[in-house]
Amino acid sequence: MPSLSVNYLAHQGALRLQVQEGQQQVYDPVRRKFVALTPEEHVRQLVLQYLLAEKGYPQGRIRSEIGIEVNGMPRRCDIVVFDTALKPWLVVECKNPKIALTQAVAEQVARYNLTLQAPHLVVSNGLTTFCFAIDFETKTYAWQAHFPEWV
Repeated sequence: MPSLSVNYLAHQGALRLQVQEGQQQVYDPVRRKFVALTPEEHVRQLVLQYLLAEKGYPQGRIRSEIGIEVNGMPRRCDIVVFDTALKPWLVVECKNPKIALTQAVAEQVARYNLTLQAPHLVVSNGLTTFCFAIDFETKTYAWQAHFPEWV
């Protein structure tokens, strides 16, 4: 599996941080509010900044922490990017940097995608990032060398 070469830390300076009642928080530009700065949230915010600043994905097409149902169970997707027809186009699963990106992590985002049917999936722990494209007709996937270009 080829991992993507992405320097998310280049976007660290774009994060808006604050301390509220002793808790460190980061501003989520998609949800338009401050949220607790956990390790996973830090990765999510750096990925969002990368998608917005470097890849030029339109902010209005991105949602973070959206609820879906998978096999009758409520789940939350870290980042979903919608295409111009407002269909899910890219799903990103973010993990704590201390969590290795295993087959189980890839299967998690794939399960989410059973509901969403996005043609592009990404998993990242901020240190390592994998991207793959889904071919729904042949029911196969292919590892990608970079994030897809905005449609």
